Amino acid sequence: DFCVLGSGLSGSTIANLLSKKYKVEVIEKAKGIGGRASNKKINKSVSFDHGLQYFSPKNKKFRKYLNGFIKKGILKYWEGNHLDFTLKKRADDKKIIGVKGNNDLNKFLLKKIKKNLNEEIKHIKFKNDHWEVFGATSKFKTKNIIITFPYEQTVELAKKYLKSNFLKLKVKMNPNLTLLLSHKTKKLIPISSIKVDKSLIFWMAHENSKKRFSKKESYWTVQTSKNFSKKIIKSYKKRRNYYSNLIAKEFSNFLNLDPKTLKIFKIHGWKYSYNFNKTNHKFYWCKKFRIGVCGDWFIGPNAESSWESANSLFNNIKKNPPSKT
Repeated sequence: DFCVLGSGLSGSTIANLLSKKYKVEVIEKAKGIGGRASNKKINKSVSFDHGLQYFSPKNKKFRKYLNGFIKKGILKYWEGNHLDFTLKKRADDKKIIGVKGNNDLNKFLLKKIKKNLNEEIKHIKFKNDHWEVFGATSKFKTKNIIITFPYEQTVELAKKYLKSNFLKLKVKMNPNLTLLLSHKTKKLIPISSIKVDKSLIFWMAHENSKKRFSKKESYWTVQTSKNFSKKIIKSYKKRRNYYSNLIAKEFSNFLNLDPKTLKIFKIHGWKYSYNFNKTNHKFYWCKKFRIGVCGDWFIGPNAESSWESANSLFNNIKKNPPSKT
């Protein structure tokens, strides 16, 4: 009945909600579930949350929703010393993370739903009374389609079937780069995360502090600042080593570490990471073509926005169910 494109939080949420009444399948281009909540494993025990860093609920409904998963043992509070040198920390800024990885919630929501991985969407076509979705290796047929991609990718894929008011939305997705590295040390630094206002780096997360593994090495996820990300997002792939070492040097300088003790695993660029500006909509639905769109960028840059957008689209479909074909 419904084919959901993308397994990020918005895709996982709406797929789970729809599955209670309809037959649903999810198509994901990556080899794992999570979208921007991806968790990158480098061996059997060590992993990095190289996209979404944590949940920090603002409204009561989302807080209650997450608390339910904390009770189930899917999520937990990220304890420790969280340093904020930007001086913008809120008093209620509690951080919630996955017990095993920040894609744990996505995995739980999609546990009973058929998932098609490694299927990057090449093309979609509305034919007579159904959709045809062309993936990397397979073709799928569905009555309704839900797209949970960033705005630019959604327009590129489905421009032919989207209304003009959607195509005129003023959305500017900002990029972000993530560097995964480790520090060889005899004593772990007693810090969970650091938020800074530097020229290159904005965020540093100490993966050891999440207590998912026990290692002598210190593992860190480092994310770049908005301006620096914009500057290199189009060129970093051609100069991976250069930019990786540049970011690592900034990291070592900030924590006063010997650069020789660092080991770089990977640099990853999120071209369409987040949107600071709200639109006048929470979702998109076209009954004529039976196509829906949801995602955080409709509402804001946080994971909470993904959840709110998906719920809003689901409630609209629930009130105005698509006609049977």
